[in-house]
Amino acid sequence: MINWPCILKLDGDAELMFLSSETQLANELDALIWDSSDRLIDSRGQCYLVSFSDGSYRFDVEGNVLSLDAVTQLIREHEFSKAEMCLTKIQFPSIEKAIMSLATEKQT
Repeated sequence: MINWPCILKLDGDAELMFLSSETQLANELDALIWDSSDRLIDSRGQCYLVSFSDGSYRFDVEGNVLSLDAVTQLIREHEFSKAEMCLTKIQFPSIEKAIMSLATEKQT
C-alpha cells in the first residue's frame, strides 16, 4: 500500500515531482512522457515500478526500500539541478558579450 505523499523520480533526471495523492500522480503521468524505469517513492522509502495496463496505472512494489540518507541525497541532487537550471537561463545579446563576461570572471 502506497503511503502518501510520494515523489516521482524520473530515470536519468535529478528532477523530483511531489505528489500528494494517487489522483495527482495519475494526472501528472497523463501529462508526462514517462518511462517504465521511472520510480515512485513513498513516504516510507518504498519504491514502486509504474506501468499502464487496461486503461489504468499500476504501481508494483520494487524490492528496495530507500533509506533517509538515500532520499535526502535525491532531494539534494534535485535542489542542485534547480540552481544549475537557473544558471543555464543566463543570456547574452551576442557572442562577444558572452566571451567578455568570462574576462570579468577571470580577473576576480
